[in-house]
Amino acid sequence: MRVILFGGTGMVGQGVLRECLLDSDVDGVLAVGRGPLGVAHPKLTELRHADFTDFSTVATELTGYDACFFCLGVSSVGRSAQAYEHVTYDFTLAAARVLAEVNPGSVFGYVSGAGTDGGAAWAKVKKRVEDDVIALPLRGYAFRPGYIQPRHGVRPKVRWYRWVYAALTPVYPLLARLLPRFTTTTGQLGRAMLSVAKHGSEVTRLESVDINRR
Repeated sequence: MRVILFGGTGMVGQGVLRECLLDSDVDGVLAVGRGPLGVAHPKLTELRHADFTDFSTVATELTGYDACFFCLGVSSVGRSAQAYEHVTYDFTLAAARVLAEVNPGSVFGYVSGAGTDGGAAWAKVKKRVEDDVIALPLRGYAFRPGYIQPRHGVRPKVRWYRWVYAALTPVYPLLARLLPRFTTTTGQLGRAMLSVAKHGSEVTRLESVDINRR
């Protein structure tokens, strides 16, 4: 299986990349980004691309892959509605539409978030992304994790996030027992995405409880 990964420098993307590189069924990973990952591995190839609203110029390099894991995302906090929608919707659909053309029928796993069915402005944007990805001629899936505990050296890019996760690490086992429907780990999410890419899923929008069962 050959995989394309977006968002490999973020916390979720780091975890998904690690699981891809460890999986014996994955022959190669193409990480698409604007800057270097800082990771070297025989399975890993990097594709630098500046304009995330237009992937037509690199369509040839994206051809021949079985799955795409789209882990790129930003928080809505501190951003205008327009800026948040630009990154969340425009970037994701630009990638998905090109992949639907060059790899029709391939898997597209989009990392969304818990609460996407709610009425908040950010949730409506993510829900629209989910709907439009699933409507494309791809095998589209939305992964909706709640709290994600970083594992295996994975670190958030934002410094204050690191402090939060460091403080919660000792109590994560308790959180997981108390809130199993809303907690998962970077490793479990990565393994779940790979499982869905290999075997499919009757559920197209996977909540934390679905992710943890894979």
